[in-house]
Amino acid sequence: MLIFNLVFAQDETQKSEGEADRSIPPSEMPAPTQELAPEPARDPAKVNEESTGADSDALTDPIATPVQREIIVQPAPAEKEIGKAPVEAMWFDFPTIMLATVVLVVLGIASSVAHYLTRTPNPLINPALVQRFVHRLWAWWLMFAILIAGLFMHRIGTIILFGLVSFWAFREFITMTPTRRGDHRALFWSLVVFTPLQYVLIAISHWDIRPGESIDLYDIYSIMIPVYASLFIPARIAMAGDHKRFLERSAQIQAGLLICVYCLSFAPALLDLKLSTSDGEPWHGSNAGLLFFFILISQISDVFQWTWSLIKGNRIIAKDVSSSRTWEGLMGGSLSTGIVGALLFWVTPFTPWQAASMAIVVAWLGFAGGMTMSAIKRDRGVHDYGSLVLGHAGVLDRIDTLCFSAPIFYHLTRFFFV
Repeated sequence: MLIFNLVFAQDETQKSEGEADRSIPPSEMPAPTQELAPEPARDPAKVNEESTGADSDALTDPIATPVQREIIVQPAPAEKEIGKAPVEAMWFDFPTIMLATVVLVVLGIASSVAHYLTRTPNPLINPALVQRFVHRLWAWWLMFAILIAGLFMHRIGTIILFGLVSFWAFREFITMTPTRRGDHRALFWSLVVFTPLQYVLIAISHWDIRPGESIDLYDIYSIMIPVYASLFIPARIAMAGDHKRFLERSAQIQAGLLICVYCLSFAPALLDLKLSTSDGEPWHGSNAGLLFFFILISQISDVFQWTWSLIKGNRIIAKDVSSSRTWEGLMGGSLSTGIVGALLFWVTPFTPWQAASMAIVVAWLGFAGGMTMSAIKRDRGVHDYGSLVLGHAGVLDRIDTLCFSAPIFYHLTRFFFV
C-alpha cells in the first residue's frame, strides 16, 4: 500500500509539470531573478524626451489599456507664466509701411499739382489760394518727414520728438501771453521741470524692472500736471509777492501747460497700450501704425473742413473767432474724415465702423481745438502763434487739433480696446 501511494504521487507530480510546460512556452518563461546594480543618475531632459517618446508609442500601441490611453491623451495643463508680457508686434509692420507709402504717394501727387498750378496760372483759380496751398503742402512735407524720423528712432525717439514739440508750443503760448517778473520762477518750473518730467514718466512707463515684470506709471502721469502742477504754479507765483492780476496770470500758465504739454503727451502714450480687437482677441498690429493713423486723421479732418467751407460754406459758426469755419465745413469734413477712417481700418484694431466713429470723434475734437486756439489768438490780438512752419504760422497753429483730440482718442482706445 505504501509503495502504491508513492508511485501515485510521483505520477501526479509529473502530470502537473507536463501541464505547466504545455501552458507556458519556454520562450515566455521568466528568467531567473538576479540582483541588479543601482541605476546611475539620469539627465532630467533625457528622461522627459524618453517619457515623451514612450507616451507617443503608447498612443499607437494596439495593446495599450484604455486607462493608459486616457492618461496619455489628456494634455498636461500649461504653466501660467506670471507677469510675462505678451509677444510684442513688430515696430513697423506691413500695414504701417503701406500707410506711410500711401501718404508719400498722395503728397507726391499733390506736389505735382501744385507745381503745375504755379507754372501755368489759371485765371479761374485765385493765385493767393494756390500760394496758400503750396505753403500748406510744404508744412505737410515737413510734418511727415519729422514724424517718420521720430518713428524710425522707435519708442524713445518718438517720445522725445513729442516732448520737443510740446516744449516749443508751450514757449509760443507763453510768448503770446503777458507775464510779470513774479511769474518767471513758475515759468521756469513749467518749462524745465514739469514739461520734461511728463514725458520722462511716459518714457519709463512699461519698462521691465526685472524679467517678466514691468511698471505702469499711468496713474502718475495722468494726474501730474492737472493736479500737482496746477497747485504748484499759483503757490509759486504767490510766493513771489506779486498779487496784481494774480488769478489771470496763474490761469494763463496753467492753461498753456495743460494744452501744450499734458494733452499732447497722450499721443505718444498710445505706443504703450496692449490692445485687443472688439472680439477680445489680442491685436498683433503695430502701435506706431495706430499713432500714424491718429495724426493723419486729425490733419486730414482739418483739410476737409477747410475744403468744404471753401466750396459749400455759407453759415459761419463764429465770425469774430474764425471766419473760415462754417457749419457746412464741419459736417462735410467730419463725414469725409469718417469715410477715410473706415478705409484705413486695417492699420488699427478697429472694425470699419469703429474706425469711422473714432475718426469722426477726432474731427469734432480737432474742430473744438481749432476754435479754442483761434479765440485765444483773437483775444491777444495776434494772427498766428509763430512763424516756424513756412506757410502755416507756428507749431501751435499746426498741432491745435492734436492737442484737443489726443487725450480723448487715447482714453476711448484704452477703455474699449485694452
